[in-house]
Amino acid sequence: MDGVESVPALLVPIGAPRLQRLGIVVPPPFASPERRLYALLQQTEGATAVLFGWRDSTIDVDIKIVPDRDHLLRAIPSIKENLRINVELASPLDFIPVPDGWEGRSPFIRQERRAFFHHFDLYAQALAKIERGHSQDLDDVQEMLRRGLIDRAKGLEYFAAVEPFLYRYPFLDPQALHAAVNEALGRS
Repeated sequence: MDGVESVPALLVPIGAPRLQRLGIVVPPPFASPERRLYALLQQTEGATAVLFGWRDSTIDVDIKIVPDRDHLLRAIPSIKENLRINVELASPLDFIPVPDGWEGRSPFIRQERRAFFHHFDLYAQALAKIERGHSQDLDDVQEMLRRGLIDRAKGLEYFAAVEPFLYRYPFLDPQALHAAVNEALGRS
């Protein structure tokens, strides 16, 4: 943890009692990790935006646990209640088609003991944000482009690869999503 106050670094001591019952020793590196994490996450959505630094905090944390483990899943409700934040088992996979191999395209954040933290595939995140279409989500996509986290041409290629599979998501309007992607990722 190296004294860096981040979402992963604060989640580990919060889950320490459960981790210790599993035989993993986790010394708390910060006083009041729950309050510190809540303060870090309280203002806006987007853990990736917080960790990449274009937003100071978030109130919403979407996670995908791979492989999913009952002991981790059982810990989430109490963490959610203690922190008074929205924690959802959600990822772009739930909202848009994502090409195979997303795990390899998910940038590494850090490792805490045997737990590895990654951002979900940034192109999948961008497409899910475009699909959702809220102004903050669209601003996030533009910030991802400005910071070089995603590339316009590669984003359009990514969408072209998943577009034939939109039928698997009946709540999506393929024509509207196509137009939104071209507007968000088209040449500036």
